[in-house]
Amino acid sequence: MIKQIIISATVFMALSCSTKKQDGAVEYNGQSVNEPTVKTFELLRGYEVIWGMDFLPNGDLLFTEKKGKLHRKSGDKITEITGLPEINTSGQGGLLDVRVSPQYSSNGYIFISYAGNFPGGGGSYNLLRFKLVNDQITEPKILLTSNSANTMTGHYGSRIDFDESGLLYVSIGEGGSTSYGGANSPNKNAQDVNSTWGKVHRITQDGTIPTGNPVLPGNSAPTTVFSYGHRNPQGLVYNPFTKEIWEAEHGPKGGDEVNIVRAGNNYGWPLVSYGVNYDDKPVSASPTMAGVTDPVHKWVPSIGACGMAFITDKKFKSWTGNLLVGGLALQYLARLEIKDNKVVKEHKLLDKVGRIRHVRQAPDGSIYVSIEGPGRIVRLVPE
Repeated sequence: MIKQIIISATVFMALSCSTKKQDGAVEYNGQSVNEPTVKTFELLRGYEVIWGMDFLPNGDLLFTEKKGKLHRKSGDKITEITGLPEINTSGQGGLLDVRVSPQYSSNGYIFISYAGNFPGGGGSYNLLRFKLVNDQITEPKILLTSNSANTMTGHYGSRIDFDESGLLYVSIGEGGSTSYGGANSPNKNAQDVNSTWGKVHRITQDGTIPTGNPVLPGNSAPTTVFSYGHRNPQGLVYNPFTKEIWEAEHGPKGGDEVNIVRAGNNYGWPLVSYGVNYDDKPVSASPTMAGVTDPVHKWVPSIGACGMAFITDKKFKSWTGNLLVGGLALQYLARLEIKDNKVVKEHKLLDKVGRIRHVRQAPDGSIYVSIEGPGRIVRLVPE
């Protein structure tokens, strides 16, 4: 049963308190009528870490639990999907994102990302494509797997999204042995253009390298790597307004970032950061460097950026076009106002309700948010 738990925004329609702004919008008690009234409903609870969410064309919800379970919610019925591969749940590993192909009606493809076991020890990153028949995984195919081990059991990333042509983007954390930043860091996976780790990859839904992928420094041909220098990118979303991929990643101690991901660009880790290492020693003398793309937004202290969604439904009124980013560490949902590809203002939603793991816009325009402690999903609905 759906349970209404809060009202997160209210418009007060007291005409005696109205004023008129220069842009023509009317305000009541200081709040514009363009501000949506949003109600929040709880859909389910009692799970562990709900890492990923997506929707089948019939409206069914697929969601993952980090501990290695994939579920399908159809109406009030929730069924566990069987046939998953072996999953390594150590540290930050586990079953991570799930996405349904935009061409699902013609190809039937679903994609999951997960940590596996690397030969000889440590964790591996894997992107799996499959079809779903009677709540059973069929025709599984690994499209991408890491070429070295993750021995620190952290920083897997990972999010999946598609552009308007159906190309698949996947963000992968730096993996390796340590997350210590600096020019002398022993882990430079993110700067090694031939390492799987610390990248945003772009592939076709069959796993091949698309035409137009960049030729990176030292290489003579394109690879799956679209951008590099990423630390722990747990947010990735296609911006339908600008037709670009946006990404959010964890900094060390401070320095969480929102980036616009462009072909062949270097985003700096572990060479530069707006944060410091966990021992408070600087990562770099300057947070910027020639040849490194600066973030469009940053958080100091870290929000724990995880999960992203652009609001496209016009029922959200003035929020339409805003970017939502989940906060694990600071436990709120950030609503970022965007103008000319820059963040001009930030607002807090769902403050202190728990660790915000993911946010997705549903086909009906409502916003689904997964929260930890306990694992649950709430739905934000504009009136």
